[in-house]
Amino acid sequence: MATIKDVATAAGVSVSTVSIALKHDPRVKEATKKKIFEAVDRLGYRPNGIARDLKMKSTQTMAVLLHDLGGPFYSELVSGVQDVALAYDYSPIISCSVGGKGIALKRLLLENRVDGAIILDPYIEESFIRKVASPNLPIVLLDREINLPYVYRVTSDHEGGAYAAVAHLIERGHQRIAFVGGPQRSLDNLLRYKGYQKALVDHGRSVDARFVYAGDFTEKSGYALGLSLSGSQYLPDAIFAANDEMAIGLLRAFSEKGLKIPQDIALVGFDDIRLSQYTVPKLTSIHQPMYELGIVATQILFRVLNGESNIEPVVLSTQLMIRDST
Repeated sequence: MATIKDVATAAGVSVSTVSIALKHDPRVKEATKKKIFEAVDRLGYRPNGIARDLKMKSTQTMAVLLHDLGGPFYSELVSGVQDVALAYDYSPIISCSVGGKGIALKRLLLENRVDGAIILDPYIEESFIRKVASPNLPIVLLDREINLPYVYRVTSDHEGGAYAAVAHLIERGHQRIAFVGGPQRSLDNLLRYKGYQKALVDHGRSVDARFVYAGDFTEKSGYALGLSLSGSQYLPDAIFAANDEMAIGLLRAFSEKGLKIPQDIALVGFDDIRLSQYTVPKLTSIHQPMYELGIVATQILFRVLNGESNIEPVVLSTQLMIRDST
């Protein structure tokens, strides 16, 4: 096991400098900190944390690592986490990985300075999760399939929800049904695409690559795609967008270009964020229980902290919410 002296040698600094840097002391230059923390990651060094924390049975804190803190999806999820955590007198420390902002929170996990963690971020490497998960630091993963000791899973029925969305469009008589997906590394995106494919095949249709488009789960990407599609000769007559934010971006672009929803193009989203009920027209969507997702994940974490270990993966149901866009 690596020691603080090994880190000092690898970074080319003194042991005392490493010790000060690990406390995030501003006296250490950023360039030096960078070298030290790179050495920490490379060697797998795990500081013991503050002695006071070691003497305590619990830190009364939990980490929540998200890919992004923006958007209505994350706000409802965080509300669920906070409601359960506060009931147990715990303080959730919430961070996102966008722009490298999650680095400090990842260090808290490496130092065992929290009692457990909830992670919803496809960009956090499996190797990191394997390194930090332990009896003293259980992890609950959202929307991710990794089978590791001390790691527990909660997800929604993404494939079933997508299937229901596309089946609904087929029942409405639509022939050219497009799919607008999110990031390729996202498991929920892959499962939603799988549900899209299965619904088409089960109804005697084939998947046409011309009607499969890539976005990034943001309204901006949906809007850009909508502007592009508006002048295309391969315009679909219905679209299943893999989340509501992209669907709302599409809706805005089509409206600007004079296309009517659902007369010209029917539109279904996924997540059923609150805004979907207030768009014009109101957006048909697949309801994903974001608040409940946060609640269940946090409840599982506390079950583990209270001594349970045999906890099966949990899959929450989704529901088709039919509104004016179809």
